[in-house]
Amino acid sequence: MALTTIAVGGRTAADRVREELTAGGGDAAGKAFQAALITCLGIALAIIVFLLYDVWGDASEVLPSRLSGLLSGQYTASAGTAGIFNALRGTFSIGAFTVLSFPIGIAAAVYLEEYAPPTRFTRLINVNIRNLAGVPSVVYGIFGLSILVERFGSFTGGATPIAAGITIAILVLPIVIITSAEAIRAVPRTLREGAFGLGATRWEVIRTQVLPYATPGVLTGTVLALARALGEAAPLLLVGAIGERLSDRVGFFDPEGLRKPFTALPIAITDWAKRPLNSGFFQNSAAAIVVLLAIVLVANSAAIVLRNRFEKKRG
Repeated sequence: MALTTIAVGGRTAADRVREELTAGGGDAAGKAFQAALITCLGIALAIIVFLLYDVWGDASEVLPSRLSGLLSGQYTASAGTAGIFNALRGTFSIGAFTVLSFPIGIAAAVYLEEYAPPTRFTRLINVNIRNLAGVPSVVYGIFGLSILVERFGSFTGGATPIAAGITIAILVLPIVIITSAEAIRAVPRTLREGAFGLGATRWEVIRTQVLPYATPGVLTGTVLALARALGEAAPLLLVGAIGERLSDRVGFFDPEGLRKPFTALPIAITDWAKRPLNSGFFQNSAAAIVVLLAIVLVANSAAIVLRNRFEKKRG
């Protein structure tokens, strides 16, 4: 029977506990803290709404009237015909490499939480992972330039989507590990103990109890990592992304494009935003921002649907 349904003297057990904790008085501090949280939430939402309204005010001159041309067009000197086809191709190529970091990060989190002994070396690894999550993205860009572009250029092809994708994958890997580890740590120990009591092996416990319960949290973390990956510009600039017209001979899903010069949506947005306001490219930049937001929202929506499905199964 739930705690709130146990009545003692006309009052539930939860009410009696609350009175003892507050010494019979009201929880003024708790209400003040709740009001502060709601205020902060309202401020954050207001800022987001204002930014979206401001961006759409410029993007509305391009969208939806020129959506098709924007998505299929190439970089040109004329704002009226310029498009983001190459930028979209580069963004999706980089995103594909970023997704490869998810199973690696989840596997690392499972090992650290379920297999690794609680030694000083394990604690050192956890601290370093958290430190890497806070390293500026420019540092990862320098790593990609010096290692993936210059030293291993024969493998990556130099300044190509391969080098950029691996760089971004390394950038978000600590985030995936941390969020996955937190989700795994939140799994009730009783689930593990019950499975062990029935004779399950450690891997069977992880596969049938831990991972299904932690999946909603893991999905949330991976989507956050993907959203950051799609919006990063500094590492791409250092790795060699260019803001100009590329060859039209490479198709959207053509593997040959992985070893050729590339650009991405953040690069196109940055390049167009730097041009004069009366050139028309600033409106194109706002339209590209809307497209990038749409991609991120689609990814978030897919993750929310999957998370809700797993939560229903867990319940």
